[in-house]
Amino acid sequence: MKKILIATSALVAVAFTGQAQASEPIKLSVGGYMNQWAGFADQEVGDRNNAFQSDTEIHFKGSTTLDNGIEVGAVVELEGETSGDQIDEQYLFVNGGFGRIEMGKNDSAADSMQLVAPAVGPVGINDGDLDIWVDSYLIDTTIPTGDQNRVTYYTPSFGGFRAGVSFADDSNRNGANGYNNQDGSGDNIVSGGLEYEADLNGISLGVSAIGENWGEGNLVGGGLNVGFGNFTVGGSYSHTDDDYGFSEGDSDPDDTDQFDIGVSYEMGAAAVSLTYGYAEYGNGSRGDGTGEISTADLGLAYTLGAGVEWKSSIFWFDDEVDGAEDNDGYGVVTGFALTF
Repeated sequence: MKKILIATSALVAVAFTGQAQASEPIKLSVGGYMNQWAGFADQEVGDRNNAFQSDTEIHFKGSTTLDNGIEVGAVVELEGETSGDQIDEQYLFVNGGFGRIEMGKNDSAADSMQLVAPAVGPVGINDGDLDIWVDSYLIDTTIPTGDQNRVTYYTPSFGGFRAGVSFADDSNRNGANGYNNQDGSGDNIVSGGLEYEADLNGISLGVSAIGENWGEGNLVGGGLNVGFGNFTVGGSYSHTDDDYGFSEGDSDPDDTDQFDIGVSYEMGAAAVSLTYGYAEYGNGSRGDGTGEISTADLGLAYTLGAGVEWKSSIFWFDDEVDGAEDNDGYGVVTGFALTF
């Protein structure tokens, strides 16, 4: 892997030689999003969570195109409110006929390329916001290692096919010890993805296959989306080995299997979706060990204007935790999603 990284760096350096002075300087633009939600949830275990939730990020992006046609740019994402890192993601990217290279703190190729079931509401099923409204396990068929300092390469698209691979040298970025940018005290993380996109006589097709290795653990998964008329149908699945690191402290850890499936329908400015998810997990988000969860979400979205959406969710969940009190309940959430 180190030889590959050195060779890649050398190729990029040669491509850049003599080009920097002829290009325009990078100027950053400002964008991002703001989500403000109000909701009610009822559950059997735990106190009622706050009725108001928010999520805001400010994005700074900019790029320049060299005389040889290679685009070089930067992305910095600033959290609007956080108890941890103020910077969410920050990375450099290089685009050209050879594909795309990213270096910095960012999601892996597998995380970025995984397709999941369609969902338009604010809560969702897969890697959504269920666990901020109720005390439950959060289904996530994508990659849970989060943002790491890594290098990622995406190939150009060939006949609808595109591949990506990522490498990070320290898995402790999201661990208790933190990531200090100096010693790689954690496991290397290698992840990859393969996707296929096509339009077949008015039917859009998207297929993804992903995998990731973290130390001695592995995750494999995939997703499928099919669009026809105003409908989109899709779902995803992932399997995680029990030694992946999710079950630390569990004397008898289990594998994690999870999936989601759903359908959405768009009618002009409005959209509606119905999504179901299930997981048999090897750790509980509340630290309760193993269990299984079923959850469903009815999502509504309406575009009020450019960058302004009104969204709502009606959700239900049933979380059966081994050796602990089961939790189930429902909730209603509504609010506005702004993009700028």
